[in-house]
Order: sequence, then C-alpha cells, then structure tokens
Amino acid sequence: MKEFLKRKNIEISVKRYLIDALGAMAQGLFCSLLIGTIINTIGTQFGIGFLTVPVATVAGVDYTVGGLATAMSGPAMAVAIGYALQAPPLVLFSLITVGFASNALGGAGGPLAVLFVAIISAEIGKAVSKETKIDILITPLVTIGVGIALSAWWAPALGKAASSVGTLIMWATTKQPFIMGILVSVIVGIALTLPISSAAICAALSLTGLAGGAAVAGCCAQMVGFAVMSFKENKWGGLISQGIGTSMLQMPNIIKNPRIWISPILCSAITGPIATCIFKMEMNGAAVSSGMGTCGLVGQIGVYTGWVNDIAAGTKTAITAMDWIGLILICFILPAVLCPLFNLVAVKLGWVKDGDMRLE
Repeated sequence: MKEFLKRKNIEISVKRYLIDALGAMAQGLFCSLLIGTIINTIGTQFGIGFLTVPVATVAGVDYTVGGLATAMSGPAMAVAIGYALQAPPLVLFSLITVGFASNALGGAGGPLAVLFVAIISAEIGKAVSKETKIDILITPLVTIGVGIALSAWWAPALGKAASSVGTLIMWATTKQPFIMGILVSVIVGIALTLPISSAAICAALSLTGLAGGAAVAGCCAQMVGFAVMSFKENKWGGLISQGIGTSMLQMPNIIKNPRIWISPILCSAITGPIATCIFKMEMNGAAVSSGMGTCGLVGQIGVYTGWVNDIAAGTKTAITAMDWIGLILICFILPAVLCPLFNLVAVKLGWVKDGDMRLE
C-alpha cells in the first residue's frame, strides 16, 4: 500500500491537506469571489457601464462580469486544491464539477465543504488515474462520481456546521466586543503568519461583521508590524514584501526566536478591541477579505466594499470621516507605531537582538 500511495503521489499529511490545500483554496477564492467583488465595486463606484450591466443570463439570473467571476468560486477553489495536491490533468479538470456541486450544496459554509470534498475526490481520482486502458472515461467518472456523492452526503452538513460556528463567533463579538475583539484579532492574526491560510479560514466560517473587522485588525497588526519593526534589517524590500505581501516570511525567524512574535501579537490584542468597541469597524464585503490584512490592500478594499454594500442595502447612510480614520488607524498607523515600541522593550529585556528578523 505504501508503494502504491507513493507511486500515485498520495501523501496523507497535515502539510499536504491543511497547509498546501488550504492555501491553494484561498488563491482560488481570490481569483474568483474576491476579484469578482472588486470588479463589481469598481464598476459601481466609477460608473463603468460594461462592468455594471449584465453580460450573460443563466437560468433566468443576470450576471455582470464580476458576477460571473463570483459564480465560479466553487470550481476555482476545487481546481486550486487539486493543483496543490498535484492531481493529473483528468482529475484536475473533473474537479471543476466537484467544486461547483460542493460549494452550491454547502451554502454559506461552501468553502469548507469544497475543501473536504475536493481533497477526497482528488486523491481517489489520483488512485485510479492511468490504471486502465480507458483512463479518459474511468478517471473523470470516478472523480466526479465520488465528488457528487460526497457533496450530496456531506456538503449540507459541513456547510451548516461552518456557518453555525461563524454565526456564533459573530454573535459573540456583538455581545462581547472587547473580549471577542481581542480573541478574534489575535487568533486570525496568528493564523495569517503561520503557514496556513487565515483567508480560507475566514471564508469557510463566513466571518464578517464586527468579527470580520477584528480579523482585519489582527492581520494588519502582523503584516504592518513585522514590516515596520524589521525595517532596519530588511529595508524597503522587506517593508513591501511583508507589508503588502505576507508576514509568513518571518516564520523561519519565529522558529529560531519565538519572542519576535510577541510585539505583533500584543498589537493585535490592542487594535482588535479598538476596531470593535471604538470604531465599530465591520467587514461586510467578501468574508475571504477578513483574513487578508494589508495583502494587496484586499482587507481595506473589503471593508470599503462592505460600506458600499451597506449603503446600497439602506443600513448605512454614508461613509463618514470617522470610518476612514478608524480604517487608517487600525490597519496602518497603530501597528506601525505600537509594534516597534513593544519591540524596543523586548530588545531592552534581551529577548530580541539585531538580525533576528532579517529575511533571507
């Protein structure tokens, strides 16, 4: 069996399934749901006609350019997962159908259903791939058959469970904005720097509202915090690669000296409740944006998109100066000020020394 799994490149491991697959799923979401949302926002805000008018009608539903991209989020996630699992072509292409089915049947928690169903379907598809002379029939039939069956069996329950957990977190944040602001901000921020996908986690839990705002705060504390407090070692290249790229670049250094992580974590514990209690910053855009921080400024675009959506829905009258002040303070200024200050204390205590955050 070990030889068979090795020959089929089936690696049952935490890294393959919860790091590689989860990270790839987030990229699939970026290239569909997130991009579609951004396209719709640009079209609406700047009055660009060809981005706001329907370009296709499917089953009586009108789709704009952004709407088409958003509608493909399930297939995009599944194919991305298959790519991360190094699935052969016939398996990879068959996952398009699997992703559509699991995301549709999973409802609000569709991304979590896609993750589970796509992984199992891909691995079973890989197992039968090129084992028969009619591979072009058998591999798609098995991959799609398993995917559809699991989608019908598991996706509704998985989606409901993920949605319920997300709803519970959002409900708790509205009831206890201070405590939950700290917890959500710290946990999602840590997840962003770890080699897992905070964006995929937020998407799977449909994390929006005040909890989504706290998540954005935590992610920004990590990214901007590490970027600014390591500027001495990494200069402008490090500032950009961490500030609008990812703080995950610091993981090798965190493993060497975990104490360099103290400052961004403390910062997130401060900016989270400031976001929830003082500025009441909400993420009402795409849930995947909650776990993005300043990566490509997607977190900030998501918050802005949420403002636009709220105005369109009549739950918000206008975007105020306080909204912009809160967003800029929480996402940029406070992390850029607090993290270096905390780091100075850590240096004074001898916990951190010059070169501990240098990127290779």
